[in-house]
Amino acid sequence: MYHLKTFLLMAILTVVLVVFGGILGGESGLIMAFGFALILNFFSFWFSDKLAIKMTKSRPLTEEEAPKLHKIIKDLSDQAGLPMPKVYVTPSSQPNAFATGRNPKNSAVALTEGIIRLLDKDELEGVIAHELSHIKNRDTLISTLAAVMAGALAFMARMGRFRMIFGGRRNRSGGGLAMLVQILAIIFAPLAALVVRMAISRTREYKADETAARITGNPNGLASALRKMERQAKGNPMEVNEATSHMFIINPLSGEGMSKLFSTHPTTEDRIEKLESLKI
Repeated sequence: MYHLKTFLLMAILTVVLVVFGGILGGESGLIMAFGFALILNFFSFWFSDKLAIKMTKSRPLTEEEAPKLHKIIKDLSDQAGLPMPKVYVTPSSQPNAFATGRNPKNSAVALTEGIIRLLDKDELEGVIAHELSHIKNRDTLISTLAAVMAGALAFMARMGRFRMIFGGRRNRSGGGLAMLVQILAIIFAPLAALVVRMAISRTREYKADETAARITGNPNGLASALRKMERQAKGNPMEVNEATSHMFIINPLSGEGMSKLFSTHPTTEDRIEKLESLKI
């Protein structure tokens, strides 16, 4: 089921990219977009962990720098039956975390500077167990694929706007209808990127929360962490590529207005309620 889901997502995103390429660049754009999609799929699959780390500007966090944190991650990995992931720190004061990697043997967990300072041991264990649950449940590759493709769609929209402005006579030669189609594609490409991120179901967060609670045996630790993180994150959006927002344990961007309506995350209140109702 996991491999089928990954294949379907890659196929759908490839079609979307190729269609946009054809609209914006005609036959040559179609060919270029198809090649671009193949390259993206290849690199997303084999280098998903490195791509996510680069997109979030994270850096390795050595055992010498944070021996207690490394011990927590090692102990929880053993409890979850997983190999020890690579550990990174993300340069942000907002408390948050994410996991990445194409499989458990090639996985990584990244914690922001803010979360390391804010949470106590039980709360950190809950958050880390949540991220290990994404690795265990094989969510991490799909998350990175969606982030890369969403970023590619946004990039194509920007290129389309540039082409419309500076393309001159060549753009006008296609006629009014062609011009209208291109304008609509440029407008709706960012919306398509949003839909791609939302294709990563909110239910995976509930599943990771539940799996984390069973790994630690303490659902209250994660519930308390989520409560603290939500409170600290309000009014303090992270400076991060919007395409990667669904990878984090809570939405790193502002949760107000339309962004809340189209959020890839369930509400923190609902997640806490489900955690507190678990019988471990």
